[in-house]
Amino acid sequence: MAVHEHPHRSPGFHLFYRRNRTGSAIAVSARTDTHAVGAYALASLRLLTGFVFLWAFLDKTFGFGYATASGKGWIDGGSPTRGFLGSVAAGPVESTFHSWAGAAWADWLFMLGLLGIGVALMAGVALRPAAVAGTAMTASMWIAEWPPAKHLSDGSPSMSTNPFADYHVIYAVALIAVAAAGAGATWGLGRLWARLPIVRDHIWLR
Repeated sequence: MAVHEHPHRSPGFHLFYRRNRTGSAIAVSARTDTHAVGAYALASLRLLTGFVFLWAFLDKTFGFGYATASGKGWIDGGSPTRGFLGSVAAGPVESTFHSWAGAAWADWLFMLGLLGIGVALMAGVALRPAAVAGTAMTASMWIAEWPPAKHLSDGSPSMSTNPFADYHVIYAVALIAVAAAGAGATWGLGRLWARLPIVRDHIWLR
């Protein structure tokens, strides 16, 4: 029996039918492109978010001249945390962040976090661990910048544009969304990763 596309269809929805022996049209399957579009959108979000983390690692390591000046990279002896944590000027843990600024353990933890999260997102693997680590990192950075503050510790305006929803919150939600949706299967190695025995036995590694 021949399969024909139904002439009447809405955008993104296609109905197929066959004609039986009497010539009557019988609908046999329907498909929609909505899922494919959603998968591509989530994959794009995953790659872009991953590049944010991976680029931060590369720029802080090699000093490309963007956020990190040339010659001030980690490989040149610079500290990835000294500038940011040392400039914290608001919030309930301001003094704690100052004491961490430039510490070797803080530099290594921060940089390994950036690298691990960035690579995981770009590759589409270990999205759940990456979401947990990334959410913890962005939450810490949110606390360091402390958007609710109207004034800094020296009395100057904080220039906060929103008391809650800054870009750190957006990154955290993006990380959780791509992990929950299993967005590593599109444009990534998510399917291959999921087949590994250790991943099959420990679903939280997906």
